[in-house]
Amino acid sequence: MEKKRVLIISQEISPFLTKSTIANNSLKLAQATQEEGKEIRVFTPRYGLINERRHQLHEVIRLSGLNISIDDQDHPLIIKVASVSAAKMQVYFIDNDDFFKRKEGLINPEGDAFSDNDERSIFFVRGVLETLKKLGWQPDVIHCHGWFTGLISLYIKHFYKKDPHFKETKVINHLYNEAFTGSLDARLGEKLAFDGFPKSVTEALKTPDFIAFTRLVLEHCDGVTLAEPLSEDLQALYDELTIPKLGLHEEEHHAKALGAFFDGIIDSSLALK
Repeated sequence: MEKKRVLIISQEISPFLTKSTIANNSLKLAQATQEEGKEIRVFTPRYGLINERRHQLHEVIRLSGLNISIDDQDHPLIIKVASVSAAKMQVYFIDNDDFFKRKEGLINPEGDAFSDNDERSIFFVRGVLETLKKLGWQPDVIHCHGWFTGLISLYIKHFYKKDPHFKETKVINHLYNEAFTGSLDARLGEKLAFDGFPKSVTEALKTPDFIAFTRLVLEHCDGVTLAEPLSEDLQALYDELTIPKLGLHEEEHHAKALGAFFDGIIDSSLALK
């Protein structure tokens, strides 16, 4: 039987960044998913604070070179890769000088979010999906770690809706408490409209604060899994959802439960054909 394919995308991942729950959790679950018998690919942004020499990143020329247009501006896509020998897996990095050269992640040294984080997120998720097409690798499930990855559910359901490469792909969000403060750029809806998104999406992002953004993302997902106990606001969103959910499990049982959840999402979609 052909292995089921799981794409793990994370806004940060160990050992390249190691100070967050998301970074450490992403690595553990990617490794566990692979050990459970799934075929995986892992993608993350190549922030400027990642030491390329230490981690032996190198550019994949055959995958680089595409331009991604955001708000009528073209940005060249660069793909890099590195190995995590301890986990026996590769990690692909989405890179671009406009968005990821700076020596920080999603916040500046003063603790403020970058004003272009919305465009950085668009570039990242589109870069991932376009790279998968170049690789010829069709994911059965995309498992998202961190709010920065969330737009991929909207792009799968709208922008790539008629693309046969993603026809069967399901998106599952691994929900964390980590949030952005304030709002994303007020023109985010307009930028998505440039990519052909309907008014139902753009209107929902008139005030793109964290809760409004997360609600829209989750409404476009096929399932949700929990990374940790949720804040009151996120718990309220989670309780409203009618999509399949996987609650918290003890760490030693989490990988097996997650694998079974992936299988259920995939098998239920196959049964509907």
